This record gives sequence, structure tokens and C-alpha cells, in this order.
Amino acid sequence: MAQPSGPTAALAGVPTGLQSQGLWIGRRQLFLRFAAEAETATMYTAAAIALELKRTAARSVFHSISIGGRDPLQNLEFLGSALAHGPMPLPVMLDVDGQRPEGVAALTRFLSLAQITLEGPNMEAMVERAMESLKIAADAGVDHCIVLAPGDQTSDAQMLRAVEQVHGVSAKTAIVIHPPVNTPIDRDRRWLTLVERAAPVHNDVRLFLRLPPPTGTR
Repeated sequence: MAQPSGPTAALAGVPTGLQSQGLWIGRRQLFLRFAAEAETATMYTAAAIALELKRTAARSVFHSISIGGRDPLQNLEFLGSALAHGPMPLPVMLDVDGQRPEGVAALTRFLSLAQITLEGPNMEAMVERAMESLKIAADAGVDHCIVLAPGDQTSDAQMLRAVEQVHGVSAKTAIVIHPPVNTPIDRDRRWLTLVERAAPVHNDVRLFLRLPPPTGTR
């Protein structure tokens, strides 16, 4: 009788590269990326992707593993099974939008960093559930980061409200702000002023430029 193959998922392979955003920006990572609809995908079993991560990590030097791509927590059974084939050879970062707090809760025991990214014009609509995810990571003792990646129309007041909410959940959160791509920060004091206003509210607010592709990967 054939044995069940276990959970499977469509992945965009296991690319290697430099993390483009957030707390570990610029770190050389292995990326466990769930494929978007337009991407070429390969079906993996949980056991196969765990083995691939271990094999790739053994061939070179990497800082960590990044789990991201298209809504990775939609594949919670697959992720839990893959990570349980561990121990993973490197620290594991989960990079999500925070809209599935129950998924974050299921994976905290495997994580070194929970990174929650709020981006674009709908940032405010995403904050409530993102704060639930942040609290889950903080309560589990996992390092946690909020990435604020505003759109062109996002106001400073919106970002400062987000900083206040983050601080109310966990004072240990690292907050990383990424200005929109191609923002002329060398000719605009807005971002310096924003961090100056955020600093009295929360003591770990950082401003970084994202690493665009092909240098940066996410």
C-alpha cells in the first residue's frame, strides 16, 4: 500500500540572495518562497524542501532562512511539517503581513525572527491583525520586527499612529521604516523629521532604503 506523501506546496524554488528589507536587510539568506500565480513553480513535499534547505546550507555560508513570497501562512500545514523535519541548519525568519495571527502562533517554536510588513495605501486597514501577530511573537519570546513601507499617499500621522500601536504591544519591537523606492531622501528632511518624532514614542526606530532587485530578494 502506497504511503501518503504528506503536505505539498508550489514554491519558486530555494533561491539565494540578499534580504531586501527589514531587520536583516543585506544578510545573505536562503529564501523559501511561495510562488505567485505568474511565477514558475515547482511542487515540493515538506520533507523534500527540508532536505533541500539543509543541502543548500551545507554548500556555502548563509546568515539565515527567509520564509516569504505569496501568503506563506496559507500553507501552514506544509510549513509546520517542513520545519518539524529539523532542526533547520540556520535561523529562520518569517516575513508576512500579519493578517494570519493563528499561523504565526503555530510556527513560533521554529522561528528566530517574526517580521511583519505593513505596506502601501492599505497600511491602516492591516494594523489590527498585524498587532495580534506581533503580540503572539512577543509573548512567545521570538525576536520581532515591524516593517513600515508606506505608499506615496501615506501620511506621517498614519506612520506615527502605527509606531504608537506597536509600542503599546511590545516595547522590544524593532521598527524599520522604508521610504518608497526612488524617494529623494537626500533632498527631503521629511524622513529625518519622522524618525525624530517617532524616537520619543519608541526607542528602536530605524530608517533604511530597500535593496531593489536584482541585488535584493524577498
